[in-house]
Amino acid sequence: MAVIVALGAFLMTLVGGWTAQRVTDRRHLVLGLAGGLMLGVVGLDLLPEALEAAGDEVFGVPAALLLFVGGFLLAHLVERVLAVRRAGHGADERVPQVGLTAAAAMVGHSLMDGIAIGAAFQVGGGMGAAVAVAVITHDFADGFNTYTITSLYGNEKRKAVAMLIADALAPMVGAASTLLFTLPAELLGSYLGFFGGVLLYLAAAEILPEAHHDHPALSTLLFTVGGVAFIWLVVGLAG
Repeated sequence: MAVIVALGAFLMTLVGGWTAQRVTDRRHLVLGLAGGLMLGVVGLDLLPEALEAAGDEVFGVPAALLLFVGGFLLAHLVERVLAVRRAGHGADERVPQVGLTAAAAMVGHSLMDGIAIGAAFQVGGGMGAAVAVAVITHDFADGFNTYTITSLYGNEKRKAVAMLIADALAPMVGAASTLLFTLPAELLGSYLGFFGGVLLYLAAAEILPEAHHDHPALSTLLFTVGGVAFIWLVVGLAG
């Protein structure tokens, strides 16, 4: 049942990526929406789950928040190192490897989504259904963001599509893997905190500035707010 439900996440992810691909003539709106979706996922979905699952403190600070900051700093460090290397070769454009790395992190997140579905069904059908609704709904944002991030950093369309397909398949693989092992809640919470930091860096330092660079329009800001509101709605409906 968990794998069948994960098929819905697969399809929703593809729909999100297809949407991002089809609206290239409104790139600033796409990026504004993507930034809002990413901000909403981090602040309203990932961090609350991370704090609840990884509740232990390290020197007075929740472990999930420490990993959140660590993920943010690591994303910044990786981008700076790659940018310096690229600049040393006389190139100023964005570093494609950063986009691929970020997309790979989103694939890992989708894999954990599938594991969450499988683990929830191990608890009970009601729990599994609730988690499945939440995952399937926000996988539209995952697919949208995976394609957008990969393309934003100058990667070819075929690479963006490949990462999108990998992101779509990941929940099914994750759900199937729960037949073999059980993931401790603390480890899941730690991962969510770390991934949230990476995602926030990409949204705040890359996606949103790029969205407003050439088109500092009110419509772009409204799409960003709309992305956050959409994630808020999803989280609220999922309970």
